[in-house]
Amino acid sequence: MTQPVPIRRDALLRTALELAVRGVPVLPLRAGKVPFGNCPACTANACGGRPNMKTAGPCQCPGICHGWAAATTEPHVINSPTWARAWRDAAAVAYHPGGAGLTVVDLDSAEAIAWARTSLPATRIVRTTRGEHWLYQGVMQSANAVRPGVDIKSSMQYARWLGSGTGTVTVLPDVVRALIVKEPSTVQRAAVTVPALAGGGQCPHRTPDYLDRGIAMAVQRITEAREAVHATVYRTFLAVLSTHGRCGCLTEAHTARLFTAAQAKGESARHCTDAWTNALTRLGL
Repeated sequence: MTQPVPIRRDALLRTALELAVRGVPVLPLRAGKVPFGNCPACTANACGGRPNMKTAGPCQCPGICHGWAAATTEPHVINSPTWARAWRDAAAVAYHPGGAGLTVVDLDSAEAIAWARTSLPATRIVRTTRGEHWLYQGVMQSANAVRPGVDIKSSMQYARWLGSGTGTVTVLPDVVRALIVKEPSTVQRAAVTVPALAGGGQCPHRTPDYLDRGIAMAVQRITEAREAVHATVYRTFLAVLSTHGRCGCLTEAHTARLFTAAQAKGESARHCTDAWTNALTRLGL
């Protein structure tokens, strides 16, 4: 009598190890494309919710915790006794696209696929149960339902491994990045306050170009953030205000550029306003 369960487990483990060697962070999935739950020590995020394999934090458990953040390229972890128990019950292999430097455009319907074929550059395509995964080289903020039947899976997200697919992976295009960008509204811009120089006075900066370069560098810093986006946005706002916040040279156009860059990385208008306000408070402005 055949033993399909061990054979399937060995095949999943072999696939995971092959991907890890190629630099693709992997993790096992349970039936229903669901990651394994936190270990008892981390139930209800008692450890602080920090992944033990991707970022520093209080959690030092050896279990497959915290969903996407458990993904690893370490063979000794994938082959560990704890993971062996998970592979026994696993139904599929998943991977962290952002950790592999990839973005997956998940197309879940025929209509979504038709849209992609007329709107997106050709790239590697992987067939899925309901549609297709289009893989691009580059990392961006993940987001669900960016349009009907279309999800973005990249940073802080996992995708099921369904094979290498066909075609050549191309660079992540701006048209995909733009799918998560929300135009700042009048209300969002009105929430921004620009401090004026105490007692009046002239801007001490030598030329307006000094300010423009500073804003451009701040936008670039936010745009290039690959993780810890919240913290990066706050630190960038703090840096801008510490340099330009007291001279009265900042305008709503400048702050709108910063807010737009932050929202392009997935920050909400409220998060932007809170970060700006907290930076003002920190500097006593």
